[in-house]
Amino acid sequence: MMGFTIKVPASTANIGPGFDSAGMALNRYLTIHVEKHSHWIFEHQSVHLPQVPVAEEHLIYQIAERTAIQYGAELPSCLVVVESEIPLARGLGSSASAVIAGIELANQLCGLSLTQLEKLALASEIEGHPDNAAAALLGGLVISAQTAKGDIDFFQKKEDNLEIVAYIPNFELKTEAARKVLPDFYSRNEAATASAIGNVMFAALVSGDYELAGKMMEQDLFHEPHRAPLLPNYEEIRREARNMGAFGTVISGAGPTMMSFVPKGKGESIASRLRRFLPDYEVEILAMDLQGLRVESIVQSSK
Repeated sequence: MMGFTIKVPASTANIGPGFDSAGMALNRYLTIHVEKHSHWIFEHQSVHLPQVPVAEEHLIYQIAERTAIQYGAELPSCLVVVESEIPLARGLGSSASAVIAGIELANQLCGLSLTQLEKLALASEIEGHPDNAAAALLGGLVISAQTAKGDIDFFQKKEDNLEIVAYIPNFELKTEAARKVLPDFYSRNEAATASAIGNVMFAALVSGDYELAGKMMEQDLFHEPHRAPLLPNYEEIRREARNMGAFGTVISGAGPTMMSFVPKGKGESIASRLRRFLPDYEVEILAMDLQGLRVESIVQSSK
């Protein structure tokens, strides 16, 4: 099976109190075009991608090789052209998209016939948690949990009744740096209150009570209070968006991007106001991606 395209959406994680468990796929994409070749070559065709490393040092290749080895297979060499609409280190799931792309690359090249749960387990092992990976793989809003035994279960919701306004700054924030500011421990009372906020937020989000969901997503205690000082304009963005009718505004993943969940049809008015307020930001209207990973333009080998 040769000559195919793999397309993986961006994602936002946490959505306030859903720390390391909630993710939503977004309509920005990492796309790789794959053709059989005499040796491995990667080509980058995006302003969001760095210079091309040696093929064996490319993250997508390393994930594909790891996947193939795990299943006792060998990767045939290919030319891989990489396009991306997902800026790096901005909290939009760029690494999870690359991980999913690498797993699917091995799946296609080696005929592994992996199930969605097998792909998710591999991606979660690599990423350390399933939030971004689950959303990028499956599409929609995905709330996932990995048990002490290592099993992953998830709840998925797909709809298009919301618009998302993303505020993407012109600076990076590495996930490692954003994790260093988090506390190592939470008291019983802190954990109970934070979990209760998350429970109400997701119940409201799933049931369509977006007013309540927005209120709860801005009450997170797990990570946002600790990361907010790393983000210029954090309080101002939340205030301006709320005044314009947003349901709620949160840090996207580890940041520095922030996102407002807004009523459908209000995205443009909110984005226009915030563009004037944030001239150094890229302010975009995004939507939930409902499909997740897709493989297109597959051509069967004649052999």
